[in-house]
Amino acid sequence: MTVVDGSDAQARAARQRRGASARDVPDRGRAADGPAQLDAVEVCAWFGDTQVLEDVSLSMPPATVTALIGPSGCGKSTFLRILNRMHESVPGAQLAGEVRLDGADIYASGNRLTDVRRRIGMVFQKPNPFPAMSIAENVTAGLALTNTRVSKSERSDLVERCLVRAGLWGEVKDRLGRPGSALSGGQQQRLCIARALAVGPHVLLMDEPCSALDPTSTRRIEETIAELRTEVTIVIVTHNMQQAARVSQQAAFFLASQGSPGGIVESGATDDLFNRPVDPRTADYVHGRFG
Repeated sequence: MTVVDGSDAQARAARQRRGASARDVPDRGRAADGPAQLDAVEVCAWFGDTQVLEDVSLSMPPATVTALIGPSGCGKSTFLRILNRMHESVPGAQLAGEVRLDGADIYASGNRLTDVRRRIGMVFQKPNPFPAMSIAENVTAGLALTNTRVSKSERSDLVERCLVRAGLWGEVKDRLGRPGSALSGGQQQRLCIARALAVGPHVLLMDEPCSALDPTSTRRIEETIAELRTEVTIVIVTHNMQQAARVSQQAAFFLASQGSPGGIVESGATDDLFNRPVDPRTADYVHGRFG
C-alpha cells in the first residue's frame, strides 16, 4: 500500500519505500495511443487529522465515461485529484492505497509527476485559459511543462487536431492568434479540453466541467465527451443527475455520513445505478430525495 504525505520530503520518502518492485507508469511508447484502464485500490485520504476518504476502490474501464456522483462534501473531487497526484501537493494532505494506470501504480518510486499528469489529464470546473496566450498557444502550452518536443509544422497540425477533437476548430480556425480569454465560457472550456489533449493523455479527468456554463454550452461539452470517449478514458464529477445519465456508461455514488469519511456506496453500470439501484440511499439520491 502506498502512503504519501503532502510535504515534498515525506512524499519522496514514502514513494521510495515502495522499492523497485512496482512497475513504472507506461511510457510514451505505449503500443496503442488510446484509452487506458484506471483502478483505485483501497484509497484513503486525509487533510491533516481529518480523514475525508476511506477504502475507496473503483475500476474505471478504458473507452468508458465514469461519472462520480454524490452530495457536496463526500470526497468526489478529492478522489478525482488523487487520480493524477494533485492531492499530494496540498500541505498536510496524506493518502494511502494505490492508483493503477494499466496495472502500474502511479505513486510508485521512480514515476515522475510530469509523466503521470501527461498521461492523466485534468479539466477543471472553471475554464482557465492562459490570458496572455493566443488560442493556438493555449493548446500547446502543456508541451513545455511535460517536456514534449514537436517541430513547428507538427505544432500547427497538433493545434488543429486537438481543436477538432475538442469540437472547437470550426469556431476558431480563422482567429487562432486571438487571445484565448476572448472566447465565450463554453469555448474556453473546450479550449482547455484541447490543451489537455495536446500532451496525449490516456485518461481525462473532469471536475464539474459544465457547472458554470449555459445549457447550449453544456450540450456542446457533452457532445465532445461522447466523441472523445473512444479515444481516452474519462472520469467526470457532476452534481447534475441528468448529465450523469446522458454522458456516462458507469457511475459511482459517493456519500459521507456526519462526522465520517466519504466512500462509495454503490457503483456499476449507469443504467443499473439509476434504474435498479441495490442500496436505498442510491435510489433516494438519484431521484432527488436528498442531496
